Amino acid sequence: MLEGIMLLWFLLAGVSLLFVAIDIRKTPESPVLKWGFVLLTAYTGLVGAFLYVLGCREPLPGLHERYVAARWRQTLGSTMHCVAGDGVGILAGAVLANVLSLAGPAEIVVEYVLGFAFGRMIFQALFMREMAGGSYSRSLTSTFIPELLSMNLLMAGMVPTVMALRMQIASGTDPLTPAFWFVMSIGLLVGFVIAYPMNWWLVANRLKHGMMTVRPAGGMGAMQDHDRKTAAHHELHVAHDGTVESKSAPRPPVPVVTLLSFAALAAGLAIASRFAAE
Repeated sequence: MLEGIMLLWFLLAGVSLLFVAIDIRKTPESPVLKWGFVLLTAYTGLVGAFLYVLGCREPLPGLHERYVAARWRQTLGSTMHCVAGDGVGILAGAVLANVLSLAGPAEIVVEYVLGFAFGRMIFQALFMREMAGGSYSRSLTSTFIPELLSMNLLMAGMVPTVMALRMQIASGTDPLTPAFWFVMSIGLLVGFVIAYPMNWWLVANRLKHGMMTVRPAGGMGAMQDHDRKTAAHHELHVAHDGTVESKSAPRPPVPVVTLLSFAALAAGLAIASRFAAE
């Protein structure tokens, strides 16, 4: 039964990945978010393809800007960007932990460190440095808190899910088996769901970007112009360095939300430890 489920999962994932990889080429989205949807679909199969069609794919020519302006789609883009980037590091950490015979807390630390490092330093700070006026160092600074909060919630959902599935699937820890990739895929999918509310708060307070529109003739300049117009609509202003800043402080305050994110992470780890103890 389980083998049949996994076979169906991977078949649908392959078809979904092929569809998204081909279809997204004509979607007027920023390149990094295009790659993000491809990676998300590789992780979550049919679910990723469904989210791409429902949340990003332009319904009719010229409507992408208005289509992705909805808050829930902006949040979808933010969460997808987080899971896509962090997921690469997390998967690399899971494979490395197996090679080094690490388990339990040691494996979680490796996955967290690599996931956070890749997500922040590559997918956020490097690929989105134009949002910080082209400065990589400034982009690193501005993405630390958003990446931390989103990563904490992602891990809070992923770790107990992976632990629970590994208790039922003996080969779920071996990267050379399909079961490993199935378990990690489901874990990242649950992490995506748990991280979504945090990304809603981050997008609402302009601490993270959501979906964007990049028309071929305008390139990144078109994207920045669209962001500036969006900022004006939400009563924001653009600083001299090109970053978008809010006129009002986030609510709840960032320190409070940060504590809540660590509380959620601790709860997820506590649930995972109970599964491990059984």
